[in-house]
Amino acid sequence: MRSAIIGFVIGIVWLQNQPLLPSLAQALLLLAAAALLGMAARRWPQPVLRATLLLACGAALGFVWAGLLAQQRLAHALPDDWEGRDVTLIGTVDSLPYRFEQGVRFNLALEQVLPPDGSALAVSDLPPKIALSWYAAPGAGGLPAAGGAPAVEPGERWQFRVRLQKPHGNANPGGFDYEVWLLEQNLRATGYVRTDAQAMLQNRRLSGFVFGIGNLVERCRARLRERIQAALPDHAYAGVIVALVVGDQRGIDQSDWKVFNRSGIGHLISISGLHITMVAGLFAAFAQWLWRRSLFTGAELPLLLPAQKVAALSGVVIALLYVLLAGFGVPAQRTLYMLTVVAVALWFGRLTSVSHVLCAALLAVAVLDPWAVLWPGYWLSFGAVAIILYASVGRAESPRHSIEASGRQTRWRQTLTSAARTQYVVTLGLVPLTMLLFGQVSLVSPLANAVAIPLVSLLVTPLALAGSVLPAPLSGWILTLAHALVTWLADGLQWLASWPGAVWSAPLPSWWVFLFALLGTLWLLAPRGWPLRWLGLAGWLPLLLNSPTLPQPGRMWVTAFDVGQGTALLIETPQHRLLYDTGPYYSPQSNGGNRVILPYLKTRGIAALDALVVSHNDSDHSGGALSILDEIKVGQVWSSLALTSAIVAASPRHQHCTAGQSWQWDGVRFEMLHPQAASFDNPGLKPNALSCTLKISIGSLSILLPGDIEASQESELLGSNRAGLHATVLLAPHHGSGTSSSIAFLDAVRPDLALFQVGYRNRYRHPKPEVFERYRAMGIPRLRNDASGAITLQFDQALHISEYRSSHARYWHGR
Repeated sequence: MRSAIIGFVIGIVWLQNQPLLPSLAQALLLLAAAALLGMAARRWPQPVLRATLLLACGAALGFVWAGLLAQQRLAHALPDDWEGRDVTLIGTVDSLPYRFEQGVRFNLALEQVLPPDGSALAVSDLPPKIALSWYAAPGAGGLPAAGGAPAVEPGERWQFRVRLQKPHGNANPGGFDYEVWLLEQNLRATGYVRTDAQAMLQNRRLSGFVFGIGNLVERCRARLRERIQAALPDHAYAGVIVALVVGDQRGIDQSDWKVFNRSGIGHLISISGLHITMVAGLFAAFAQWLWRRSLFTGAELPLLLPAQKVAALSGVVIALLYVLLAGFGVPAQRTLYMLTVVAVALWFGRLTSVSHVLCAALLAVAVLDPWAVLWPGYWLSFGAVAIILYASVGRAESPRHSIEASGRQTRWRQTLTSAARTQYVVTLGLVPLTMLLFGQVSLVSPLANAVAIPLVSLLVTPLALAGSVLPAPLSGWILTLAHALVTWLADGLQWLASWPGAVWSAPLPSWWVFLFALLGTLWLLAPRGWPLRWLGLAGWLPLLLNSPTLPQPGRMWVTAFDVGQGTALLIETPQHRLLYDTGPYYSPQSNGGNRVILPYLKTRGIAALDALVVSHNDSDHSGGALSILDEIKVGQVWSSLALTSAIVAASPRHQHCTAGQSWQWDGVRFEMLHPQAASFDNPGLKPNALSCTLKISIGSLSILLPGDIEASQESELLGSNRAGLHATVLLAPHHGSGTSSSIAFLDAVRPDLALFQVGYRNRYRHPKPEVFERYRAMGIPRLRNDASGAITLQFDQALHISEYRSSHARYWHGR
């Protein structure tokens, strides 16, 4: 059975990497094959071959199961003709709203659609649940609450005037896949609440609370969060306390996440499996203690039902309540299913091996949420438990650990030794998986976890839970104490994370490198007596010493990132790297730098840039610059920014870009064509007019990056350097706006390819239809990031093009 379960998960992973879902005929064929394999496995006597047949049978079933669920989810798609339309909806808020500086985000369970004439329409053609953003509008009739965010609570029924679109996210190597996350959450459309005067007349609350189990749970989560925030106003780590109580991590600053991740304790800053097990165990022990004493009634209750069964039932119920508070995340699910399997087995007197429990939990998560296999938490959660089992189950203790009567070890020392060994096993055992998923491993993690695990699990979490439910002022005192402990821990973690060697980074490994490291890890953690266990470390060498891939001499790579409505391109020569623009500013915690560019650089193992060009002072080009400068080493910065800019102040070496500047790296020539030096003395010029225009050439091929120049600057370039404008690839000026890409300019450049870095259904409607058509009419092939994802160009003897949404196609893209 365990082989079949592992095969089932493999089948799900196989399905989640497909560009298309299986047809009905293919699904039926796989089901028939699974049936034949299952029957053959039952009749085959050899254990190894039987396990192989069961593995294949499970893989076929997992593939079909995941495909069926995906088909069911994708069936609830937003019709094409509903995109971009204003429509009035009635529904209930069925998630914990997230309030941010500009407004609030929440999910709406759709109940009714109202057309303009006020009559009701069926909602069967629309997704049952949508993700909405409501941006605060000044003077909106009292709707904005304190802080500017509209007051929306879970369980409320609202009428909204909204504008919807299909799920769409940025598609980049190493980036977060927003589209599959929406699919997993069954959110098949996104949109925003309209705030114009006419719409605000229709946006209103219809009911304070609509009863439902889900609404009740979310309302409780909201109330607990409010209590914590009220007790800890303006406290730096109030978001950590909220995360430990209700699993909402959105209030934790990115700077804090950086420290937690570098120190390797990020897994504790949520409702983790360790916390759930601890709380469930405490309540189970308390219930067993009370039941053995018949609740002090003298009724001899243990004769009616054994106390052990009462403890098991109590533990599962408490675990379920805590998991609901956690928002049903994967680590929490895994723990709940494990505890449930143990409780059921104990209840029926069939307590089985730990590996059976692990596989049962693995199956439960995969069946209920087949998209869980796409997230690191799934593999880290089960991987940690699996490696602990491998290193402990069936191992005999040495005599010096088994002699209790001698007094050489007290109980607390035995416990400490066991905890230290478990931490040792998990730290070493997860190195290959951590490097595969993140490209880095924290070297200070053992030390940080040795302090953080007992502090967070035994002190901070119980205090946070108690403080969130006890009455005031006691709750405030307890929450303040919990926050003080977190603050003390965070100070120590910041010190550890600041160490130069706190994190080991390397490019994401290939599969053979990962498997070789995994084999070495198993050898290293083998039982005592296994020959030369330390040689297992040799399996890590290709993993840890993996070096970044570089263009060969005579070649150049250009990656045009999918950053939404903004610009960011990475230019790579054999020995140098330059970043042209840094993507847009999304929010105070999010920008193109930390959401797209830095994750990509980390997956490639790139720890430094030789140069950064910030073309001009528009947030869609400079929004990620500070994140880039804060995170990695940058040698030189060119820009057209004012010298008082924060980006200039953060730059190690800064220089204004001016026409005539040029340099060569590895046979690749870089030429700055615009602006003229005198332009910086003209206060009447807008930032677009000062855009750094860079031409990069290798052999007979070249790329022209003009920033956001407009028709007048194009005319200047035609007059001053028409012959030098010709390029193989052109980044469309100003994203294809109506004020750029003049016919004369395109005729001078004569590109073989034009790139449009634009956001999906962006508010500027870039590229303008007439401009986009102009390129086609002139015979210029066009690619746009909102349709292609990240675009990679390889320059050698010819131009080679790769589109991420094609090379990494998945069945949910564009659905």
